[in-house]
Amino acid sequence: MVVRMVLSVVLIITAGPWALAQSLPESSSNGQRIFHQHCAGCHGDSGDGLGPDIKELIVPPANFRAPKYRTKTDMDLYLAIKRGVLFSPMHGWADRLSDQEIRDVLRYIRSLAPFNPIG
Repeated sequence: MVVRMVLSVVLIITAGPWALAQSLPESSSNGQRIFHQHCAGCHGDSGDGLGPDIKELIVPPANFRAPKYRTKTDMDLYLAIKRGVLFSPMHGWADRLSDQEIRDVLRYIRSLAPFNPIG
């Protein structure tokens, strides 16, 4: 009985935030503003990876509308925004955006391309 309770608590603690993160509310205007100011140059206005700055990049930016990126968890995307992506031009934004601003951008990205675990 005690083991079941402990396992239930562990499951709720570990899975709860992941499940909540997959159902972020609609885009905030702040996330849209930040995305268009800092991200659209590479990722495009619609998140398709076809921004005007791509001609200068060796590694193409993420197309958030592609199945490959729609299957990524919100935590995957959050960490990519916060820390950057190794061996790519995507640098981390932790030194320029607050955690809330990063979540706002993530919320906006999800409004363009909702999470789809099936791909």
